[in-house]
Amino acid sequence: MPERVERHDPDGVDYGWVMQTTFVTTILVGAPVVALLSLVAPPQDTWAARAEFALRVGAVVWLVTSVAVYLYAARAAESDDSTLDDSAADDPDTDDSDDRQKDTANADDDTDDRVGETPDGDLGEPDTPREGA
Repeated sequence: MPERVERHDPDGVDYGWVMQTTFVTTILVGAPVVALLSLVAPPQDTWAARAEFALRVGAVVWLVTSVAVYLYAARAAESDDSTLDDSAADDPDTDDSDDRQKDTANADDDTDDRVGETPDGDLGEPDTPREGA
């Protein structure tokens, strides 16, 4: 069974989603647009001219699609942030001041939470001997 794919929750616009959606949408929309425009465009004599026509039209479709997808993602991220801010402001049980006080108290500890490190900063000896040592 394949390993589970990790998920992330980006702050703001998820650029990975924007790139993937732009790629798929450009193919799904761009191919029919190029085909339809090639029917009404003046006839192209050579394959090079046909390829150039397809690239020019495809570039415009890609640019328009990418800007539209980005604006959609930015608007969705903004509305998600404002929804979260409104819900936190309305909830009287949500108080960040207690969390900040706890974080400050924990930061004052002299203990080091790094695994395997002693208080004097020495990492100590390895658990297994090294080859050739």
